[in-house]
Amino acid sequence: MKLENTQVQMRKGILEFCILEIIARGEAYASDMLEELTSARMIVVEGTLYPLLTRLKNASLLDYVWKESTSGPPRKYYTLTDSGRQFLAELRDTWEEMATSVGIIRHSAPPKPVA
Repeated sequence: MKLENTQVQMRKGILEFCILEIIARGEAYASDMLEELTSARMIVVEGTLYPLLTRLKNASLLDYVWKESTSGPPRKYYTLTDSGRQFLAELRDTWEEMATSVGIIRHSAPPKPVA
């Protein structure tokens, strides 16, 4: 089993949560999201981000507005919908539960051998 494959799957599993967290802070442009995710070592490429943003938009969790740019074509800025804010709140609860559970498992004493 390759460690890299497991690491990629773990990142994919929390990518949606991270994207929603970024957008929850205010309007977000996709390249800014990519930059933040990359600096956080999430290692995301455009080919991963854009389909995910489309899926979240189609699920009514995101909305967007087009804004003119001084350095090129108009840009699409994403925001959370009310459903998106509720979904993110539920994901935060799930994250806390999972982090607590993993912490318990990681810090538990090993089981005693059966005699």
